[in-house]
Amino acid sequence: MNHFGMTLRGWRERMSPQDSGLEAGGERRIPGLRREELARLAGVSVDYLVLLEQGRARNPSAQVVTALARALRLDPSERDHLFRCANLEPPSAGNVSRRIPMSVQRLVHRLGAVPAGVFAADWTIIGWNRMWTATVGDPRTYGWEADNLVAGMFQTRASRDRDPNAAWPVRTWRGSDSEVEDLVADLRVTAAAHPRDARLSSLVEGLLRREPAFARLWFNGTAGPWTGDRKTIEHPTLGAITIDVDVLMPAGTNLKVLTCTTAAETTDAEKMDALRAAWHLEGKGLDVSPEDCDPGCRLHHLSVEYGVNQQTLRTWVGAPFRAGGRDGRWAESPG
Repeated sequence: MNHFGMTLRGWRERMSPQDSGLEAGGERRIPGLRREELARLAGVSVDYLVLLEQGRARNPSAQVVTALARALRLDPSERDHLFRCANLEPPSAGNVSRRIPMSVQRLVHRLGAVPAGVFAADWTIIGWNRMWTATVGDPRTYGWEADNLVAGMFQTRASRDRDPNAAWPVRTWRGSDSEVEDLVADLRVTAAAHPRDARLSSLVEGLLRREPAFARLWFNGTAGPWTGDRKTIEHPTLGAITIDVDVLMPAGTNLKVLTCTTAAETTDAEKMDALRAAWHLEGKGLDVSPEDCDPGCRLHHLSVEYGVNQQTLRTWVGAPFRAGGRDGRWAESPG
């Protein structure tokens, strides 16, 4: 089947001349761009474009696909799909995003009674809710290099012989060796997708130099996503709590939202209810570091926390809007 040609034609016909910066040019019998218009925008011949759409030319170069994607103003996911339809690897991304979009802020707010931590694609923790702190401690106390879970795993294996998901022991049911192997396999996928990310490259190179176990796993060739686990938390006040850790990947992002849940009607569920009651948690929002959340995100977060509209918050602080730290609170309480 000619997936590339069908996709290319469909996207050409959906794009109006005005969207591409062209004049409409009188009456048009079909919607979208004419072949000669797209060919001119992409810098290819009309004859070659006809061959591509009809499936008689099946091996366009990456340069041609890039030019077509740019001319059609495709978003990154559509561009990558066009590359795959041409049997080409999509272009690598730039740096790993550590920004938490507003939609993910709202998602974690709705999960306020469920422990939730937000990780970048390279396993850097960039946000968490208060229930996460109540369950597994404040991430600012974890001591991970560069706030990175994978680096933290190897720091812990070398020193304390425990899983460092928390400020206190958290043990995986599958065994720490299996979990570390899966996390390294996941990190390899991200590193391949972001070869120009200097921060990620520095992290990997440092682990390769210092940690023989990491180097062995890194070079064994395994690659794949980390999909979750069952763990037992050794909570300092409530004792052992068994949780299921699942990974949510919000559409349009490379973020990983880790959630912790317990089986219903169990002692573990009762202990989690006790934590919620002790922390007065019904639906608290997300804690983020200022650099990982734009001003609009922080303003929304605080309007939810204080129960007032965003215009009132602007009046309280005047200009500019600012956040006081990773818990997203004011440097000084408004009022």
